[in-house]
Amino acid sequence: MVSKTTFSVRYAETDRMGIAHHANYLVWYEQARTDFTKQLGTSYGELEEMGFLSPVLSVESQYLLPCTYEDEITIECRLTKATAAQMEFCYTVTKKGENSPINRGKTRHGWVDKETFRPISLKRKAPHLFQKLCDALEKEATEDRGAKDGF
Repeated sequence: MVSKTTFSVRYAETDRMGIAHHANYLVWYEQARTDFTKQLGTSYGELEEMGFLSPVLSVESQYLLPCTYEDEITIECRLTKATAAQMEFCYTVTKKGENSPINRGKTRHGWVDKETFRPISLKRKAPHLFQKLCDALEKEATEDRGAKDGF
C-alpha cells in the first residue's frame, strides 16, 4: 500500500536562502504516516485509545534537490518492514514538474504500552492490527513479514 500526501511548501517552512528547511521533512514524514494510517483504516488517536504508542527509533533523510516556497510536493509513504515489535516506513518526496525525487527518507518505530512506555508485541496485543500492517507491506518487503522482533 502506498499513501500520497500533497501540499504546497509554506513560507514559514523556508530558511533565509528561500529553501525548505531540512527539519520540515520530518514533519512532512509524520503527516505522510498519519495519512497512511488513516488509509489503513485507523488513526493515531485510535491507536492511543487502544493503549499503544509508536515512538520514532531512527530517522534517515537524503536531500537530493531543493524545494522552495509554494512548490507543490507529494510524499509517497510505504510500510517496508513490520514485526511484532517494530515497523519501518520509507518516503519519496517529489516536486511537481520534476521527474526525480527531491528527497528520500526512512523512519523506524517501536510499539510500546501507552502507560508504561515498555515495548510490546503488537502481534500478541492486537493481532487484527498487526495483520493489517502485514497486509499493507509493499510486495518487495514481504520477505520481512516473518522476521523476528527487531531488525
